[in-house]
Amino acid sequence: MPVVKSREEKINLRAGNLSLIHEPVGYRKNSTGRMDVSPLEIKFRKPCVQDGAGIWNLVRETEVLDLNSAYCYLMLGKYFPDTCLVAEYEQKIAGFVSAFLPPQNPEVVFVWQVAVAGSMRKKGLGTKLLKELLKRKACEKVRFLETTVTLSNVASQSLFCRLARNTRSHLEVTVCFSANLFPTKSNHETEFLFRIGPLQRELIK
Repeated sequence: MPVVKSREEKINLRAGNLSLIHEPVGYRKNSTGRMDVSPLEIKFRKPCVQDGAGIWNLVRETEVLDLNSAYCYLMLGKYFPDTCLVAEYEQKIAGFVSAFLPPQNPEVVFVWQVAVAGSMRKKGLGTKLLKELLKRKACEKVRFLETTVTLSNVASQSLFCRLARNTRSHLEVTVCFSANLFPTKSNHETEFLFRIGPLQRELIK
């Protein structure tokens, strides 16, 4: 179960535990019994600067994630490709994860954003992106995955709870950036730190 270590606020993980996440990991079957998307049809690769505009559009279309400048996504493609990942489906960007290794703690990978196209949601692509990231050479020494999630982003809460459950890893939730640290006019919610690990790497497939 997630451990909440904040007296200021409690994060609402629906019922407050991992057992409520019943969605199976992987690609769901449609009403005909066929897979909506075959994993073989999805290509995972490093991003490049040419992906910057497409990634910006993908994040904008989620309507949930913070939309950074297009320059930011160009920078990620140029300087952080080893810890970022693009998922392509039918030659279009269907998913993206941005992450980095904190210089002071190389055993941690911090996931900044996970974006999935609307047409590809509820197919396990978010979980697959995270697992593909953890299998990259740049992350071979990573033992913990960290990210921040707001109260309103239930989809992200479910995604990272599912990753913890599927890798049988401990999940700890604490306050990372309280709302009062953000500009008043931004109306930004408190960002909670999700720390998953030590990761059971043999379960990351």
